[in-house]
Parts: sequence; C-alpha cells; structure tokens
Amino acid sequence: MEVLRTPDDRFAELPGYGFAPHYMDDLKGYEGLRVHYVDEGADDASRTFLCLPGEPTWAYLYRRMIPVFAGTGARVVVPDWLGFGRSDKPVDDEVYCFDFHRNMMLGLIGKLDLRNVSLVVQDWGGILGLTLPMDMAERFSRLVVMNTAIPVGESLGAGFQGWKDYVAGHPGLDCAALMKRACPHLSDQEAQAYEAPFPDQRYKAGVRRFPQMVMIEPGMGGIETARCARHFWQHEWQGESFMAIGAKDPVLGVPVMSELRKLIRGCPPPMVLEDAGHFVQEWGEEVARAAVGHFG
Repeated sequence: MEVLRTPDDRFAELPGYGFAPHYMDDLKGYEGLRVHYVDEGADDASRTFLCLPGEPTWAYLYRRMIPVFAGTGARVVVPDWLGFGRSDKPVDDEVYCFDFHRNMMLGLIGKLDLRNVSLVVQDWGGILGLTLPMDMAERFSRLVVMNTAIPVGESLGAGFQGWKDYVAGHPGLDCAALMKRACPHLSDQEAQAYEAPFPDQRYKAGVRRFPQMVMIEPGMGGIETARCARHFWQHEWQGESFMAIGAKDPVLGVPVMSELRKLIRGCPPPMVLEDAGHFVQEWGEEVARAAVGHFG
C-alpha cells in the first residue's frame, strides 16, 4: 500500500489551534499506518468527549469546542480519519471503504480504553460514529449530534447528489474554498487550515471517496451496519442526548435532522442555529456550552 504522510510544517501556526499531536501506528490490522488524534485533559478523567469530524475536515474543526469540553475536567479526544488531517493517507482511492474507517475507529477506542464517553459527531463523523456504540455500549453514556444522518440505501435528495457529482468532477477539491463558502465568517487563514493536510491532489483520495461512499443506493457497503445502528438508537440507547442543527445546511439541515431525532431514544428538542450551515462546529463554542449546560 502506497501511503503519504503530510509534512509537519504544513500544520505550523494554524490560527486558534495549539493542541499537541498524538499518534498511534500499531492498531491491529492497520500496523504501520499512523493515526493522529488530539488528546487534551487527564488520561484518568472520569468522562471523555470523543469528537469525530467528517468530510473533508479534521481535528481543526473542533478547536472551538475542545476548550469548553476540557474545561469541565473531562478528557477530550479528537481523531483524524485515515486520509485526513495529520493521519496517514493511502494513495489508492479503493483502499477507502466503510469498514476500513469504522474498524480503525473501533480499534482506537479500544486501544485508548475510552470510557464514559460523550460521543460528538457531525457529517461522516456521524455516519460512521453513530454505528460505534452498539458494538461497545458499555463505553458510551452521552451523545452530541450535529448535521448528519444514518443512511440505509435511500436518496438524500438532489442537493446531496449535486455535491457527490461535484466532488467526482473535481478530484483536487479545494477544501479551503469549500469551507470559506460554507462558513463566511472564517478568516482566509482559518479556511486555509482545512487545505493544510493536502500538499497536492495525491493526498486527497480519502476526500474523494467519502461522498461516493454515502449509502444512498441499495447494496452499498455499510447499509446493514447502519440498519443495526438505527435499531440501537431507537430501542437500546440508554444515555443522554443533545442535538444541534445548522439551519442553513441545504442537505442535512432541519428536515433530515428532525427525522434523525425520531430515531434517537429520548432525544430532546434540538438547538437550532439559524445562521449556521453544515459545519456546525464553526459555531462550536456556543454549541458546546449549551450541551454541557444541558447535561449539567
């Protein structure tokens, strides 16, 4: 497997981001592939926030939320999926599939022995992340869920199809420009931090693959796992939940999230951010404070 590793100097002096990198390269089945994660707070903290980013972002997306969560005395862990952020990047697009990502994250949670976990998810962080607790329910106690879905082979609408086609036609997707359009309040330097992991197009196989992997057609990989996850959240979930919705998201906004809320047992009415779009974490300090307040 040909693998690329983004040079460290690409991550120097990113605005608003001073978190030390941590790495793991001995996950079973992924030996030699280096996975990056932020790890703030004490290892023996009584509670852990596990924050999972999505397409095409990385741990930088949670920079506004990490201090709020860590300020409660909790441990905060933010991994980068393989192909993203400071994690290694296999070059071949075909390496990336639902189980490749999911099994890596299950392994990382076990290796770090994360317990009493508040799962924080958005986008692919949710598509994958919402399937994790059913395999290790004893480790998870709370959920913070932002714009995402649990797709099981049905269309997400014309908006998502347009996005999927756009990425397929732009294999060198400009992540900085995408983030600037979606979050106009970002500075140019903040937007550029989302392009930092990708020196050139060869590093972007993971970015290209995520939109093509969303389970919107029957028979796609991950559908059966997602169906099991839907059953888990609707019938077996015993923890507390908090939902925040970026209302300006044209694909995974209020209508989709309202349907997802019906699948999450005991999920209270959502926090709706009228000015926020898909990347809710860019309004994250407000969301994190509201979630912490909700959980008490």
